[in-house]
Amino acid sequence: MYGMILVGTAGSGKSLLTNALSGFLRAKDLDVITVNLDPGVIGLPYEPDVDIRNLITVTEIMEKYSLGPNGAMIMASDLLAVKLDEINDEIVQLKPEYVLVDTPGQMELFAFRASGPYVARGLSFEKRLVLYLFDAVFSNEPLNFVSNLFLFAAVYNRFVLPQYPVLSKVDLLPPEEIDKIVLWSEDPGELELAMQSQLTGDARLLSRDLLNAITRLGLYYTLTAVSATTQEGLVDLDAEIQRQFRGGEEID
Repeated sequence: MYGMILVGTAGSGKSLLTNALSGFLRAKDLDVITVNLDPGVIGLPYEPDVDIRNLITVTEIMEKYSLGPNGAMIMASDLLAVKLDEINDEIVQLKPEYVLVDTPGQMELFAFRASGPYVARGLSFEKRLVLYLFDAVFSNEPLNFVSNLFLFAAVYNRFVLPQYPVLSKVDLLPPEEIDKIVLWSEDPGELELAMQSQLTGDARLLSRDLLNAITRLGLYYTLTAVSATTQEGLVDLDAEIQRQFRGGEEID
């Protein structure tokens, strides 16, 4: 069983990519299920096969503990760990080849609380891969791109699992802008030139230092550009998934 855990900032397109990628893999006759771990989401673009909302919801927690939305979301994220065995039981019963795990919209509730890494490592997968989504619209400026690189590194530090960067929502920018972002991810020298020309003062110094730290740590990877809306890049993303899980061999 091979699991992909989608992580990214709010609005980066995790649920949309879960829907598009699951459909793409099913079209290849692969047995795929989707798992929703967001107890506060109201609507999803797919019908999850395993849904944390069947076990806990933010609304129920608000009513039971007299909490506001933020407090209830924090408690709900911590309760994910308590429900891990039940989640695993549901996944195992379905006997899938692939599992796509859609994490809470507010990334900090999953990645930066103790429950998130515990759940990510505790899911019943033979192998697992974190797909970190770079929102193309947000990443279009060098300062924002470096900030996203820092979050990518921070998430890796939290999970310490194989992790791969995906540039999401590429249909929302012109092709030349997408090419520019991908080039930054291929060549840190190009990103540094952009920082020098567009940033000043502390923003330039801090971005440069963050970039140097990330490259020294070996956490600098080329982005795979995808669109859940147009299906662009899903073939390339699937190829990378196959490489990560099976060295390029298709799963039987």
